[in-house]
Amino acid sequence: MLRFLTAGESHGPALTAIVEGMVAGLPVTPDYINSMLAKRQGGYGRGGRMKIEKDEVQFLSGVRGGLTTGSPITMQILNQDWTNWQEIMSAGPAARLDQRVVTRPRPGHADLAGAIKYNHQDIRNVLERSSARETAARVAVGTLARRLLEELGIKLVGFVRRIGPVAAAVDDSQPPEVLAHLAGQSQVLCPDNQAEAAMVKAIDQARESGDSLGGVFEIRAYGLPIGLGSHVQWDRKLDSRLAGAMMSVQAIKGVEIGLGFAAAAIPGSQVHDEILYDPDKGYYRPTNRAGGIEGGISNGEPVVVRAAMKPIPTLYQPLRSVDIKTKEPFLASVERSDVCAVPAACVVGEAVVAWELAVALLEKFGGDSLKELKERVNQWQQWARQV
Repeated sequence: MLRFLTAGESHGPALTAIVEGMVAGLPVTPDYINSMLAKRQGGYGRGGRMKIEKDEVQFLSGVRGGLTTGSPITMQILNQDWTNWQEIMSAGPAARLDQRVVTRPRPGHADLAGAIKYNHQDIRNVLERSSARETAARVAVGTLARRLLEELGIKLVGFVRRIGPVAAAVDDSQPPEVLAHLAGQSQVLCPDNQAEAAMVKAIDQARESGDSLGGVFEIRAYGLPIGLGSHVQWDRKLDSRLAGAMMSVQAIKGVEIGLGFAAAAIPGSQVHDEILYDPDKGYYRPTNRAGGIEGGISNGEPVVVRAAMKPIPTLYQPLRSVDIKTKEPFLASVERSDVCAVPAACVVGEAVVAWELAVALLEKFGGDSLKELKERVNQWQQWARQV
């Protein structure tokens, strides 16, 4: 079973992730993961924290000579800002718990609910872990899974479809290489040049007014075998697991697969995909409105997942709140924040999708080494084309 845990706080010494169940023999280097960590920190509209951190991963176990060993993999990302916070965030009894105390919950964050749930009088104990800083560890984990998918010929492409009021016009027939290239050239990961310019302008306007913007990003997975996931139990459905993984990312408030919500407004004849057969490639569909998943099972078409991100709730024109200690009304406190983090969320989205697909692959095909897994996948692909 492939699984992981992350640990660490926003202003703690480091973020740590432990991955268990990864096959042996998978080629992976820190530079490969660091490239995705750098991509997560980029994107127009990011805030001051990105100028402080330069995320780099260290393998502490489970990788030797550039290959996974089959043992648990420990990855660590140091927080460069730790030197300014070690007296306050120290785990020892000398920690300055009277410094930088937070008693004013910010609307839209986990602050108040978390403080009540865990009986904290200092909200910093909540915001340090609920911070989107945690997604750096998940990008490291998901990028490891992405490396596995690549070895099996599976390609992932993520791009931004909307920021605030500006929607991109995306040619859905473009091959993955073209989409990836166009998005990679954009400072907001948008493959539509005209929309990119309008998105940048919208972000600038939001910054000037002390506001923030959300948006929509899309993740596509090409080359998946038929049969990942299952219809037999609710928690084995691939679309359910992908949706849950996306919703676990900070600030994501909606997920759709394929046509998604648009399918509710049109007749079934315009929603469902006809099934055709070709002796060379087997069963296929001329359209992909289902987004590559039917009945909770991958059907061989590209998997298409879309997520809606709410605007960052930390505003430079803060909303009203109430001090949990005095119960007096205040304007919510401001921590370092972004005006728009949709491009960064897209990178995180790629990571969590990669992880869930890797889990589903190993559940179906098993194998303790990359060589064994490849053989099993190839045998299945040949059989599925002939059945």
